Amino acid sequence: MQDLKVITPEELKGLDEPRITPSQNQSEFSKKIYLESYGCQMNFADSEVVTSILMEQGYSTTSNIQDADTILLNTCAIRENAEQKIRNRLQSFKPLKAKNPHITVGILGCMAERLKTKLLEEEKIVDLIAGPDAYRDLPRLLEEIEDGNKAVNVFLSREETYGNIEPVRLHTNGVNALVSIMRGCNNMCSFCVVPYTRGRERSRDLNSILKECDNLYKEGYREVTLLGQNVDSYYWVNHENQQSVNFAQLLEKVAQSNPDLRIRFSTSHPKDITDEVLHTMAAYDNICKNIHLPAQSGNNRILELMNRTYTREWYLDRIKAIRHILGESCGISHDLIAGFCSETEEEHQDTLSLMEEVKYDFGYMFAYSERPGTPAEKKLKDDVPDEVKKRRLQEIIDLQRIHSGYRNQFMVGTIQRVLVEGDSKKSSEHHYGRTDNNKVVVFPKLNMELKGKFVDVKITHCTTGTLLGELIN
Repeated sequence: MQDLKVITPEELKGLDEPRITPSQNQSEFSKKIYLESYGCQMNFADSEVVTSILMEQGYSTTSNIQDADTILLNTCAIRENAEQKIRNRLQSFKPLKAKNPHITVGILGCMAERLKTKLLEEEKIVDLIAGPDAYRDLPRLLEEIEDGNKAVNVFLSREETYGNIEPVRLHTNGVNALVSIMRGCNNMCSFCVVPYTRGRERSRDLNSILKECDNLYKEGYREVTLLGQNVDSYYWVNHENQQSVNFAQLLEKVAQSNPDLRIRFSTSHPKDITDEVLHTMAAYDNICKNIHLPAQSGNNRILELMNRTYTREWYLDRIKAIRHILGESCGISHDLIAGFCSETEEEHQDTLSLMEEVKYDFGYMFAYSERPGTPAEKKLKDDVPDEVKKRRLQEIIDLQRIHSGYRNQFMVGTIQRVLVEGDSKKSSEHHYGRTDNNKVVVFPKLNMELKGKFVDVKITHCTTGTLLGELIN
């Protein structure tokens, strides 16, 4: 392999860094909201819904915290360090609150749902707590605070999808956008807080999804990512005609509605991704050939303790089906946990051997973090020493580095269709975009501004994280 760049753990940790909502000015007299988003893509999509709800009530947003009347943090609770980051951030607001006691500080999202009113007791600076299903209630909650009260709504709904709310696009480059198709999770993995912080699965109205995708295309967007905790569980019933739509059928309808709009989706659960979905992906050029398929472990005993409801053999059969139906070039990424409860060295080696067999393009890799209230915390013992977790995690990261390089090298010499997303981070003389299988490509502009365009690029060489090439059309 040539010119391979090392992906560091620090770069992976960057996924947890907050994104600050840019200014959306309405009136200099309107109350200003400063909003930071942490965690997964669902949280960023939720922040766009929150902004829409508040702007409809006359609020505006600001990217300058000093100008804010209200500070909102949309939080993640998936790992302990994600919550600790929020607590540290709250400490930094104390001088602002001391200077202006009328500033409202609110916690939204999964951490708010997990800790509920306990957050008000532990973090005196917090005035407002709102769970992921309570965002429509934010205007009322903010009014309640104006009356001198603390405000809390952590009610979990079995119906709320925010399907009729048009998000205010915040975390976007104007080329690709997030479209939430369902909320919640029924899978009850033993290590995971999501079913407790986001509630049960419910799917969004098909017509509202199609309308949102159509509007995005008209606004100039050329790619959408369909989001859900488990998109393969999407199942919507039209009660007017008693017809149902599953995820494969949804994919097809979105693909057919606009052939010039590129479609991605995340996340898939190995037990649910069907051949029907794979054949639908193969049938439409505008559905990207890329699948995020979390494995979590390569060992059957650990998978059973995790309540993943599939075996290593089942998982590898799904990989085989992906390669058979979509081809060797289909991008496959993973989630893996190092050092889950009672994991032995031999079981860790099973995870490494799974990686060797699949050779993933990319992965999200973490040491196990015990989450209060989960089945693993209640019934299992977090008995793998931290230093062992860190060493095993590093071995996983190191192996993924090799495989990312291998998979990228596989594409050198090919011609790839690339959607240009903007300037390269390192040089305004270069564009960057992504291939159908989700590889980042950087290539010289040649004095052409091509943002939002599809172009053909010949891949000339690579690093472990990036394909480098030259424009051929």
